[in-house]
Amino acid sequence: MISIFTATLMLYVHCRPEEIAATTPKLERCVTDMDNWMSANRLKLNMDKTELLWAGTRYNMSMLNDSGPSLQLNNVTVNASQHVRVLGVHLSSDLSLDTHVSSISATCFYHLRCIRRSLDADSAETLVHPFVTSYVD
Repeated sequence: MISIFTATLMLYVHCRPEEIAATTPKLERCVTDMDNWMSANRLKLNMDKTELLWAGTRYNMSMLNDSGPSLQLNNVTVNASQHVRVLGVHLSSDLSLDTHVSSISATCFYHLRCIRRSLDADSAETLVHPFVTSYVD
């Protein structure tokens, strides 16, 4: 029997904008330590799926270059993203829900288009109406 174990590791670090330069090496060491621990326990940290998000207020984020400094983990450079997906929720660097709402709306429109042929006109109108009125408001 083969068992497959997948886990999502999340690491949260709080710092002030002026402390980012000192926090980045600490974060790199912490991820490296987690990678070493996982290796010692016959697990593997998938660097291809490792994401980095520097989050804060719009003012604090404007003080960073682009989206913040990157991390150098072993031979892999992890660049900061403007948004990441955690447990199905899209988190943006400015902590707004714009990206998440857009993603959910796009998914709903896709599924509505797929089932449209199976619906009568009244049912289709009932399902589509909340989307149209939310964009008009």
